[in-house]
Amino acid sequence: MTHRALVIGGGISGLSSAYYLNKSGIRATLIEKAPRVGGVIQTSTQHGCVLESGPDGFMAAKPWAMELIRELGLADQVMGSNDHSRVTYIIKNGEMVPLPDGLMMMVPTKIMPLVATKLFSWPAKIRMGFDLLRRPPKGTLPDRSVYDFLLDHYGRECIDYLAEPLLSGIYGGDPREMSVNSVLTRFVDIERKYGSLTRGVLAAPKPPKSSKPVPFLSTLKNGLGELIEKLTPSADIVQGTVETIERSSAGFRVRLDGSWMEAEHVVLATTAFDAEPMLHSIDGELAALVGTIPYTSSITLSLGFNKATFDRPLNGHGFLVPKLERKYLMGCTFVGNKFDHRAADDIELIRCFIGGNGFSLHDEQLVEVAREELRAIMGIRAEPVFHSIARWRNSMAQYTVGHQNRIQRVDAILEAIPGLYLAGNGYRGIGIPDCVKTGKEAAARIAAAKTTELRLA
Repeated sequence: MTHRALVIGGGISGLSSAYYLNKSGIRATLIEKAPRVGGVIQTSTQHGCVLESGPDGFMAAKPWAMELIRELGLADQVMGSNDHSRVTYIIKNGEMVPLPDGLMMMVPTKIMPLVATKLFSWPAKIRMGFDLLRRPPKGTLPDRSVYDFLLDHYGRECIDYLAEPLLSGIYGGDPREMSVNSVLTRFVDIERKYGSLTRGVLAAPKPPKSSKPVPFLSTLKNGLGELIEKLTPSADIVQGTVETIERSSAGFRVRLDGSWMEAEHVVLATTAFDAEPMLHSIDGELAALVGTIPYTSSITLSLGFNKATFDRPLNGHGFLVPKLERKYLMGCTFVGNKFDHRAADDIELIRCFIGGNGFSLHDEQLVEVAREELRAIMGIRAEPVFHSIARWRNSMAQYTVGHQNRIQRVDAILEAIPGLYLAGNGYRGIGIPDCVKTGKEAAARIAAAKTTELRLA
């Protein structure tokens, strides 16, 4: 039997591809090596709280996730983050310092909040202000690290206490290695046009006052796991490990746990490091390029406290810990403040993010080090009534310097291998909307090939 389409990888990228294939009339077989589909999207409940083991939301400004949710009939379950209470703190000298108002990521757009903040020294504030005097560069600049890019614009202190914790919270990586062209594409475009990042952000058109404000993040009331449940029936799911992919007269053949499957089209929606060994028989250069995309690991730890015995009220949405002050915690989210319908009325729910160094600790140790740091930072001595831990090894793709050139070469090689497609967070965006987009685009190309074949017939 020759399958019309095989999707390898059952995360949000592969499931999205299978859904859009099914919508176009092509029933895909989806292969997933884990016992469950959904990848890092995993929702559970404890003590009346909705717990997200992976991402807790998606950027509302990127349309692809919301489009999919509407098609699945889940639009009435969507809720936005509580942006009216969105204050994020940065830990400096062991204290929680609020981010100044008017920041666009790490770009200051208001003078007085920057002047008043305790986050930066006066020399650093003056250094950041000089960005307003910059002029556009002459010619196209090469790809640089995020560190070098921001050092040039705002100085070292801005990186240490603003850019590094913010980007670590999103990407879990090191600004010294991240590609500015791939991670901060919009700011590179602003630099090219205006020179000054601050001036460029201020010049951007403002949304009409009458328009409804778009929340920073959106999610589903009962958790993102509901999205996975809705997508799962779209494909015939097979559990197993793909060992290699080869070309065949039908298109491709895939070796799954020692047995071969034939397919006209293959969507490879795994991590890049899982894709590498599968691609060696197809094209050695393609496999090598994909294999150079690094990943980082992280741990999420949810701690639930009884409100009656909790030490202090929680204000804002959480805090981030700069690398200069980091032990194990990279940051924490105050879940009940960030989203409604997440924490039970009698529970204070804190979600902690721990870096790769936490993998050397067992669960009880993780809880203890998190409690020690929360005690030191916030004075919290209450005993949690429950906890939930999720360990995500090599789950966050890192777009290192030169990533755009790498992906351009990958695209060129794939053009010569019709029927093979890559989807996932390793290539053009790590968020849920980006992953949905890659899966949808792969499905569209397969559907277009089917239409062309029917016309020729």
